[in-house]
Amino acid sequence: MKVILTEDVSALGKAGDTVEVKRGYFRNYLAPRNLAVESNPKNVKALDHQKRLFSAKLDKGLTDAKKLGERVETISLTLVRKAGEQDKLFGSVTDMDIEAALKEHGYDINRKQIQLEEPIKTLGVYQVPVKLHQNVEIKVKVWVIKE
Repeated sequence: MKVILTEDVSALGKAGDTVEVKRGYFRNYLAPRNLAVESNPKNVKALDHQKRLFSAKLDKGLTDAKKLGERVETISLTLVRKAGEQDKLFGSVTDMDIEAALKEHGYDINRKQIQLEEPIKTLGVYQVPVKLHQNVEIKVKVWVIKE
């Protein structure tokens, strides 16, 4: 029996794939969990429509992310922190601090998009990667200076 997967199923495939399964597997496992629908002309047409909508949404998200990236790359963030000897900070600069600084400049970027490997613990200039979209990653210049 041919079915269209509505969600990813590890043993079968990804959402949108058309796969061949036994009738009992579909009836007892896939259908009750809404993991698949029967492959008929109506469902195939609906799937094609959903794919077109999803593709258009991804394209719009990509163009919006590129525009935002061009604007954000031009700014430079300055964070003032207390520091001790050898320019070590009392505390650290985290992705939450960078998110707050970006919001002060008017950019609504989630802290989960900021790809800071580890908190910044010394004074200096850093290039912090920010992933705005699956295909758009920019670098934001962050200055950490002494109070």
